Amino acid sequence: MDDQWMRRVWPPAGEETPPSKESPTRPYGAPGGPPRSSTPSTPSASPEWPTRPYAGREPDRNTAEESLTGLYGAPVAERRQADRPAWPSLGLESPEPEDDLPPSARRYRAPETPPRPMPRWLRRLLVGGLALVCSAAVIGAVVVTVLHRAESAPPTVIHDQIAGVSYTLPPEWREGVVAPVTGFTSVAARGDSATVMARSGDRVDPPNLRSAVIDLSDLYAQLLLHGDKVEVLDDRAVTVGGRPGHTRAVRAEYTDVVNEPAFMRVTLLTRPDGGSTVLLGLAHPDRPQSRAEIEGLMWGAR
Repeated sequence: MDDQWMRRVWPPAGEETPPSKESPTRPYGAPGGPPRSSTPSTPSASPEWPTRPYAGREPDRNTAEESLTGLYGAPVAERRQADRPAWPSLGLESPEPEDDLPPSARRYRAPETPPRPMPRWLRRLLVGGLALVCSAAVIGAVVVTVLHRAESAPPTVIHDQIAGVSYTLPPEWREGVVAPVTGFTSVAARGDSATVMARSGDRVDPPNLRSAVIDLSDLYAQLLLHGDKVEVLDDRAVTVGGRPGHTRAVRAEYTDVVNEPAFMRVTLLTRPDGGSTVLLGLAHPDRPQSRAEIEGLMWGAR
C-alpha cells in the first residue's frame, strides 16, 4: 500500500529522463529545455516537445516566442515601449535632461531678450522737444485768450459830469483817481507812460480860445515838464463832438542824459452852458504810439 502511493504515476518510471545539469526541468516542463522522449534522441530525428499533464502536444516554438513566454510557457503580451511607464507617474522618476533654464521658464516660456535702451542724447532731445511744444502751446493759449478778451470786452468810457465831457479809453488804458488839489476831476492812464486828465474851465469866448490855450500850455509846461528846451509841435483850432475848441502840443527836451524828451497836448473846448472843458495829455517818454493814443482819446471826446 505504501509502495503504491510512493511511486510516481506520471510519467512512467521507464520513460523518465534524468535531469540535465545544463537545464534542470520543472514538474511540468521547463521553457527552453531540451525535449523529453521515451527513446534516445538522434541527430537526424525530429525533436518532440514534452507533453503537459493534461495531455496534448505543445505547439512549435521559436526563439522569439520563447523570449516572450511566461513562467509555465504561457505567452504574454508584448512589453510596453521603453518610453511609456507602466504606471502613472508619481513624481519620483528622475527628471529628463532639459535645457539650462530656470523652472519658471519651463513653466511659462523662455525669458525674452530685453529691448535695447534708448541713447541718452536721444532722450534729452525728445524731452527738450516735448517741453518746447508744451511751452508753445501754453503761450499760444494765453495769447489767444487775452486777444479774445480784448476783442470781446467793450471799451471803457469815462463820463465826467463835472467837466462836462465823456471819452473812450484806448486798449490797455485804465481809469485812475486824481488828487482834488489838482483841480482835475477824471484821469485815465496807460501805466506810467501816458496820461489824460479832464477838468472844467472858465467861460471863454471862441475868439479868445487860442490865447487861453497858450496860457494853459505855458503854465503846465512849467509845472509838469521843467524842460530845458520846449518846442511847439502843433497849434490849431479844432472841432470835437460838434464843439469848437483849440489845441496846442509841445515837446520838452533835457540837457542831462537821464531824462528823455516828454510830450504834452492841451485842448480847450467850449460848452453849451457857456463854460469850457480842459483836456491835458502827457507822455513821458515821447513815443509815436503814446502821441497817437492821446490824440485819439481827445478827438473822440463828446
